[in-house]
Amino acid sequence: MEIQEQIINKVAQSGLVTIDLAKYAPNQAIVCYDIKDNLFHGLILREKDFRDFIKEHDWAQYQDQHVAITCTADAIVPTWAYMLLANKLEPYAASIDFGTVAEVENRLFLDALRDIDYSVYQDQRVVVKGCGDIHIPEAAFVNFTIGLSKVAKSIMYGEPCSTVPVFKRKG
Repeated sequence: MEIQEQIINKVAQSGLVTIDLAKYAPNQAIVCYDIKDNLFHGLILREKDFRDFIKEHDWAQYQDQHVAITCTADAIVPTWAYMLLANKLEPYAASIDFGTVAEVENRLFLDALRDIDYSVYQDQRVVVKGCGDIHIPEAAFVNFTIGLSKVAKSIMYGEPCSTVPVFKRKG
C-alpha cells in the first residue's frame, strides 16, 4: 500500500486577500491629441487654418476613447484652441483632459479608486499585487495604500508567496 502525502496550499489557507489594481484600469484606449501638428512652421497657431481644420477633421475617430490634449512643441497656444478641441471631442470621447497620456491614465485610475468601498477590507491582511500585464501608475498604488491603511490589518506588496510588508496596524 502506497502512502500519498497530502499537499497543503498554505497561501490559500493564510487568510490573505489579494488585490490586483489592474481591475481599475481604464477600459477604453487613451489617445493623445498633440496640437503641435496644427502649428504653422511648428511655432504659431493660425486661427483661420485651425478653424478650417476643426471643421474638416473626422472627430468620430475618437469615439469612446479617453483623449489627452497636449502640445509638445515649445509654442504659445491660445487657450481658446484647447477649448475648441474639447468642444469638438466632447460628443465622441469617453473623457477629455489636458495633459499627457500618463497624466490622464493617473487621473482615470484615481477616479476609479475613489469609488472603492474600503470597508470591505476592514481588519483584513491584504496583498496588493505587484506584477502584471497592465501598467499600473505609482499614483494608483499610493492612493490605494492611503485608503486601505485606514481599515486593513496589514498591507503587503507583491505576490502571496513573496511579499514586502508595507503597513501593519498596531495593537
